[in-house]
Amino acid sequence: MADAKSDTTRAENQKPGWRTVLRSLGQAKTAYMLLFGFAAGLPYALVLGTLYAWLSDSGEIDLETMGVFSLIGLAYAFKFLWSPALDRVDIPGLRRLGKRKQWIVTAQMIIGVALVSLSFIAPSNETIALFSLLAGLAAFASATQDVVIDAWRVDVADEVATIDILSTVYQMGYRIAALVGGALALFMAERTDWPTVYLTMGGIMLLVGISGLWAPDTDASATLDADDHDLADPHGLRVTGQIVPRVRAWALAAVGVLWGWALVTVGIFMVRSLTSNPDARPDSVEFISNMGPLIVIATVVVPALIAAWLVRVQRGGQHVIPATFDGSEPTTQTGKTMSPYAATSSMDRAMDHLYRALVLPLTDLVGRLGWAIIIVIALVLTYRITDAIWGTFAYPFYLGELEYTKDEVAVASKFFGVGALILGLAVGGYMLTAIGRMLTLTLGAFLAAITNLLYADLAIGGVRVQAVSDTIGFTRLVSALGGDERLATLMMAIAGENIAVGIAGAAFVAYLSSIVSRGYSAVQYALLSSLTLLVGTLGRGALGQMIEERGYFDVFILTTLIGMFAVVLCIIEWVRQARSGRAQNAPPPDPEAAPAE
Repeated sequence: MADAKSDTTRAENQKPGWRTVLRSLGQAKTAYMLLFGFAAGLPYALVLGTLYAWLSDSGEIDLETMGVFSLIGLAYAFKFLWSPALDRVDIPGLRRLGKRKQWIVTAQMIIGVALVSLSFIAPSNETIALFSLLAGLAAFASATQDVVIDAWRVDVADEVATIDILSTVYQMGYRIAALVGGALALFMAERTDWPTVYLTMGGIMLLVGISGLWAPDTDASATLDADDHDLADPHGLRVTGQIVPRVRAWALAAVGVLWGWALVTVGIFMVRSLTSNPDARPDSVEFISNMGPLIVIATVVVPALIAAWLVRVQRGGQHVIPATFDGSEPTTQTGKTMSPYAATSSMDRAMDHLYRALVLPLTDLVGRLGWAIIIVIALVLTYRITDAIWGTFAYPFYLGELEYTKDEVAVASKFFGVGALILGLAVGGYMLTAIGRMLTLTLGAFLAAITNLLYADLAIGGVRVQAVSDTIGFTRLVSALGGDERLATLMMAIAGENIAVGIAGAAFVAYLSSIVSRGYSAVQYALLSSLTLLVGTLGRGALGQMIEERGYFDVFILTTLIGMFAVVLCIIEWVRQARSGRAQNAPPPDPEAAPAE
């Protein structure tokens, strides 16, 4: 009887439609996911957007100095560089909060303190150093928070609060925060002052951090037991079938040197930019264009090749600990001969810890996906490239090319556009539940690509978009509210694109969350999501040049075609998953649930 009841409950949980969605929304995990999404989006909007408005209003900070603040965004682009520490290092005194929650709460409190501190400093040439330091601290803590929240989402997902629903809710919270930290912050500043705005926003972040103390998390006690069950080999790396320590040491050294070089390179660049005189400051766009690909090669491509080699030799039985030895007996107190592979020093145990933090996330991903890793990376690189590249040129297109006013753009993009985006996320979340992840991912890619044609039409007069707006009565509605047909045309195009981007965004985050392992979710998700951000940045220079030479119409046709390439990759990945027999809505694998073979 109990088994029958369990089967009935499981079947109800798997039914597509609004019943499943509503059941998921009633979970505490889902409510905290909305809160954490808001906490992730708020500092991003305040530090990389609204802060420039405050600096402009001060009248004492020149544009060149403001340009230095763009370096703060590097924390988000290269956040994967310190993600291994977030996956394996515990904060003293806070470990009992939970594996992920200890970092989430700490990061949110740091962000709140940094924003509150900014409210007591008037930006000027004398205070700009301290001002930039606090803004940089907030950005670093925000990027750190993003890494851990992404991992938390993967870790806590279950059959009710599914990864698809959690991914959608997260983005809804993020977009709401963008509206609060953008439009609402500007509204408040107009009626009060900037210190009041940042004091208020900092207070909100502190409240979120305090609320996070009660959020569900991975079982801290289970994590403690897993880490401490065998002091000789706490990571299970010195048993039969595992790579011998000597080979692991060489692999760790190679990956460590590459990641260390990337960290030092980015660090030196930021220090030079913030401390040198204005004439000697390096160009941030040039740095990302020139060094960005090298950093990706050093931290992703080469380590992935090393991981692939490790997987290959282990599966082939080469360079592995033979069955006659077992490193779990480090002493001879029982009369046994000590294994030559045992961890006999703190250096050995430190190497095991670093190997598990830095190399195993890569070997796990490559080992599970095999050659399909190429398809996955290609999909990650192309899926969001159309809107990632286009976003930089949106305002020049609206204000310069189409000659809309700032008020019109604010109404169409910030208010109406955000509403359309949230609607798209809601539709995407329902589609994930009703028709499945891969079909939603593929349709999202197609819609995100094809809606670029709406802007292509605007670039040559907007006749077709206006005709649709007139036909469905949207033009009359906008006119009744005080607008005109030109504003209705812009709002129609933005609505179409944002709904499509919302659907695609919900599907893409759910897809990324589904292919990472729970044990290594922080590193794996940070790597994949950072690739998406970096590629969009690298392509903007070429796109800007094309706009200058060919105009916006040709650019929108090109971005549509690029988006179609992503559609093809989605179909290939869909077929691959179907052939592998992977359940689309199954929770991500947990490599720590069973010992390695």
